[in-house]
Amino acid sequence: MTRLLPIAAGALLVGLLSAWSAPASAQAPVFPAKPLRMVVPYAAGGIADVLGRLVAQRLGALYGLPVIVENRPGSGGHVGAEGVARGSADGYTLMLATIAHNAAWSMYSNLPYDPPKELIPLIMVGDGAGVLIVHPSLPVKSVQELIALARSKPGWLNYGSAGHGSALHMAAELFRMLAQVELTHVVYKGSAPATIDLVAGRIELMFDNVTTAQQLIAAGRVRALATTGARRNPSLPNLPTLAEAGVPGYESVPWYTVSVSARTPADLLKRLNADLNAVIRAPDLAARWAELGITPTGGTIDEALRRNQAETERWSKLIRLARLKAE
Repeated sequence: MTRLLPIAAGALLVGLLSAWSAPASAQAPVFPAKPLRMVVPYAAGGIADVLGRLVAQRLGALYGLPVIVENRPGSGGHVGAEGVARGSADGYTLMLATIAHNAAWSMYSNLPYDPPKELIPLIMVGDGAGVLIVHPSLPVKSVQELIALARSKPGWLNYGSAGHGSALHMAAELFRMLAQVELTHVVYKGSAPATIDLVAGRIELMFDNVTTAQQLIAAGRVRALATTGARRNPSLPNLPTLAEAGVPGYESVPWYTVSVSARTPADLLKRLNADLNAVIRAPDLAARWAELGITPTGGTIDEALRRNQAETERWSKLIRLARLKAE
């Protein structure tokens, strides 16, 4: 009988160790184990939608699981953003964020959430300058002619945007302030519906992404006057920058991040950042970025936060000086 005691004790020890290790394994589930969502807080068809779908498709290929794109426009992109900020923080819901969420929220006095506190950028996807376009019936062929017309008829010219605080809105407001002109803002749920109304002649001008505007420019359905970056755009080399065209100090380069709820655990933030870097910096994607007019960035979460902070200081100043408000 006594010879059996060591064997029994050993079996008991193995059983206890197995029981102890089982819960530990259960606390570290495989990620991802189900499809993810990419929320695009604007209508389909604009540059944010294009970028969101591109990143979602490539991330899905990396994971071997679908990343489902969900367009949730409204309130300048804040309807979809609030849902992400207040939703589950398990790493399965991502958002393609823009200046509206990353730097220009201060024009809203009653947002139901706090963007810089409740959202965190996983990564900076990239940036890309835009282009100032007008309806071809407008009797202007240069920025200076546009300024002269605007000054002769204050408030008569209507410009479209993807919502209060969107890149299109802020680009136009920077132009309005530096050129000292009065323009009327017409708000849409995305750049695509704004472009449709510009082509139809229901608005006179707008700032748009170079890629989404390029075919319309080539077809003569809109007229391009200048680009918004510090240097001429390689896709439109004959167009001057706005600074060259007579608006000194003008520069507006929209940037884009993939963001999530700030409540997301640190280990998931680190994992998602690494995977998104692999997607954004993939060598075979270089041609597509160039086609979209986007300079891919990638990098760390801290680098994305620093870019957001620098841009917040810049655009908040414009919001104060121009007394921009949105409800």
